[in-house]
Amino acid sequence: METVSRNSEKEYSGWEVAIIGGGLAGLSLSILLAKKGYRVILFEKEKYPFHRVCGEYISLESWNFLLNLGLDLDSFDLPIIKKLMVSSPSGNLIKANLDFGGFGISRYFIDNELKKIAVKNGVCLMEGTKVNEVIFKDELFTISYNGGKVECLITSGSFGKRSNLDVKWSRNFLKKRLGKLNNYIGVKYHIRASFPKDTIALHNFKNGYCGISAIEGGAYCLCYLTTAQNLIENNNSITKMEERILFRNPFLKEIFSHSEFLFTQPVTISQISFDKKTQVENHVLMTGDSAGMITPLCGNGMSMALHSSKIAFEAINLFLSGNISRAEMEEKYRHQWKSHFIGRLRAGRMIQHLFGKEDLTNFFIKAIGHFPPVLNRLIKATHGKEFE
Repeated sequence: METVSRNSEKEYSGWEVAIIGGGLAGLSLSILLAKKGYRVILFEKEKYPFHRVCGEYISLESWNFLLNLGLDLDSFDLPIIKKLMVSSPSGNLIKANLDFGGFGISRYFIDNELKKIAVKNGVCLMEGTKVNEVIFKDELFTISYNGGKVECLITSGSFGKRSNLDVKWSRNFLKKRLGKLNNYIGVKYHIRASFPKDTIALHNFKNGYCGISAIEGGAYCLCYLTTAQNLIENNNSITKMEERILFRNPFLKEIFSHSEFLFTQPVTISQISFDKKTQVENHVLMTGDSAGMITPLCGNGMSMALHSSKIAFEAINLFLSGNISRAEMEEKYRHQWKSHFIGRLRAGRMIQHLFGKEDLTNFFIKAIGHFPPVLNRLIKATHGKEFE
């Protein structure tokens, strides 16, 4: 079997890297690779700009990385978030300072800005294009999409929480029985509200929690996660579920009752899973939520997606430069991903189990209010160090 590589005697002239999914991880990876001179094609099933279900808070650990990608964050007048507020379903409240903090920015805005940088650097962007199949044979990937096929040396899967390829590959996390970690729905609004711009709030309710934080343009992201069962028990009506369940938290009732909602309908997603995932599937390097998803209450998913793109780039660059084999590239990426993120994911799952049941959440928040250092330790356990 002939091995084709970038530096082989038979120079490969096709796409060197194909990226499936144009979220934070996919776009960032495409920019890093294109700046290095690689031929990159990126597939995104939607057309920019568009909204995604997301808490839209990024830890400041990612600030310099985004600057290095070419994103002029200083010019956007983004809210810097340094305080945390957490309430229990019954309305008990605790507050804490965020040692490192973060900033608010909508996915509608940041994804579109990163897309512009990717195209400017030579990435071939296939918007409105859904990938249907990925086959690896004789050291090449063949990617089929609605309109044709391409071949490439490396493929990265950055297609988010759940996709048609996850189902086609029958990934392990889809085989798990429905439980506390794998049957959630997400709902997001943009609102205008009277709320401090330097604070991110997390308001708990029965079987879920809702975050609110400032984003660009004077708006706020209001995003919540809850079980599919909550929706089913309210006749699959989001409005009824909010009124009957979320409003039992007085803070949420106040926010929903006195805010201006900027969407005619919320952005939603279903079948969210926090179960363990593999970082390499069928020789495809997974990044972002495709590799592993931290619970949203930890507020660090966007930074993890960005950081995973850097780790993937480093491994891919070594392979395409002829310094390591494909097997070594896959193992290097897998090892580095776990080294950076496995502890955060474990902490996130542990924290997830503390929330949801009303009595337990009420007790936990009331108790932790007397020990602020414990809350700070939980926050640190789900965050990493600054990277560039």
